[in-house]
Amino acid sequence: MSKHSSNDFQALNLAILTVSDTRDFSNDTSGQLLVDKATTAGHVVVDRALVIDDIYQIRARLSQWIADPETQVVLITGGTGFTGRDSTPEAVVPLFDKTVEGFGELFRHLSYQEIGTSTVQSRALAGLANGTLVFCMPGSTGACRTAWDGILAEQLDARHKPCNFVPHVKLTNAPACDTRG
Repeated sequence: MSKHSSNDFQALNLAILTVSDTRDFSNDTSGQLLVDKATTAGHVVVDRALVIDDIYQIRARLSQWIADPETQVVLITGGTGFTGRDSTPEAVVPLFDKTVEGFGELFRHLSYQEIGTSTVQSRALAGLANGTLVFCMPGSTGACRTAWDGILAEQLDARHKPCNFVPHVKLTNAPACDTRG
């Protein structure tokens, strides 16, 4: 059960990356869903990009955002599956200072309720790199909706208690997380 306090909402600066060999901005429903969810929640989308499923293109784009002092959160959709071409985890993990183990675990738990055991093939993951939170989700629009509605909406909201990720991103003065029972 979530608890909320009267802390003020803090808009975060988000960048959204779609990893796909077949999509462009005209048919990128997953990336657009994340843009819509983030802006509706009050966040600012400072950049959006689309790259093919290539370790070095993913890593290059992500590295630019991690180095940018204005980008606090990066949402990546696509490339997290189990096929030979899916390479998002391999591209991003070396850039992490810390891994958020619970994101992938919770995503697969929520996803199991929607798609059953097929969720074991999802390699959704998250981490922190240079004060930038990075969340990697599957490329389906439904998976992005599950991740946003079930995890990200609360965890990117400073009002969510007992803790959220806002105090951990660069350029923020949010209070520290209280994780005591």
